Amino acid sequence: MFRSILCGLILTLAFAAISSAQDPAADFPKPGPEHAKLKEVVGEWDAVMIMEGAKSKCTASYKAICGGMWIASDFEGTIGPMKFQGHGLDGYDAVKKKYVGVWVDSMSGSPMSLEGNFDKEGKLLVMTGETSGHDGKPQKVKTTTEMKDKDHFTFQFNMVGPDGKDIPAFTIEYTRKK
Repeated sequence: MFRSILCGLILTLAFAAISSAQDPAADFPKPGPEHAKLKEVVGEWDAVMIMEGAKSKCTASYKAICGGMWIASDFEGTIGPMKFQGHGLDGYDAVKKKYVGVWVDSMSGSPMSLEGNFDKEGKLLVMTGETSGHDGKPQKVKTTTEMKDKDHFTFQFNMVGPDGKDIPAFTIEYTRKK
């Protein structure tokens, strides 16, 4: 009986010590105002891609994942006669103090990595990065996302030329599905 009481006391003390220790999860980052800004696009969207004067109807879906630390996007449509599918992952890197993103799609075998920031008004996100060009060589890119209102935004994708100037590739106009 003494042994049972002693074991019970040891277990009680061990549990109390573990409970009073700092919660290891408390050190993990938590979503902040930058993540809340990204969450503004969560939902279902109709999109029109404009490339070389041609318009294509597309759809997009954005959802918060990993406790709100990341936004996952799914994009589908056509470019000319070809079906197109893409997936993105966007978040905020508190160490870099920059928004970060990665994009993969059905027309490229290499991921595209981007980073950047919103302007002071929180309406324009400018990101720069690099991907592989069609020739396999590194290609610098620049994207802008203009938040027009809670139901509309415009995404522009530019290649960056050797002279540092933007070369427009395409624009996508998004309208939130009702």
